[in-house]
Amino acid sequence: MASLPTRVYAGITVPDTPLVNKALEFARARLSDAVYNHVVRSWLFGFAIASKASDELQSRDLEVHSIAAILHDMGWDTTGELVSKDKRFEVDGADAARLFLKREAVEGEWDAHRLQLVWDAIALHTTISIAWYKEPEVLATSHGIRADFVGPERAFGGHLTWQEYNIIVEELPRLGFKESVRGILCDLCKTKPETTYDNVTGQYGERFVEGFSLAGHQQIDLIEDYTLP
Repeated sequence: MASLPTRVYAGITVPDTPLVNKALEFARARLSDAVYNHVVRSWLFGFAIASKASDELQSRDLEVHSIAAILHDMGWDTTGELVSKDKRFEVDGADAARLFLKREAVEGEWDAHRLQLVWDAIALHTTISIAWYKEPEVLATSHGIRADFVGPERAFGGHLTWQEYNIIVEELPRLGFKESVRGILCDLCKTKPETTYDNVTGQYGERFVEGFSLAGHQQIDLIEDYTLP
């Protein structure tokens, strides 16, 4: 793959391509301040971690990783235009990113494989038990996102330092991110509960949303209640 133009953002070297910048603009226009800062932090954390990890991670498609990280929460679009009535927010985000690429990418530069990598990285970003066994681009995206929730000490491989973390957070403040996530996920439990029962969103509903219950909606209920001999 040809080398990409780069810039240094909050101490981290990242791609500086027209498409990456369009993705940043797209995310900025549709995400809250707290969530926008989160997706950009996730991008930077992922690059910091991957730069010190295995050769496989270091040789990943940097533009795929960038687009996936920046657009991974488009299922939380504040305009509502990207939010479906019947899909998990991760799938909404993956679909939105694929449509963005088909609309904005230079024709011929994004084949079906690259599109699928972005889709998978976003759709699986809350399912690390699968994402961590996927392609390097999916793995790096997941590591960066997770680092924004668990901090440097529990980030993958010990590859994120407190110095890197603090510089990035100073540039992109957290702005009550944990509380913002709780509010978003609880709202999803209220507005489209059927998309939440088999994933972490439903766990928020069970703990914080009055009247919400996972009972009768989990996979074990489907299997154990089935009447086949």
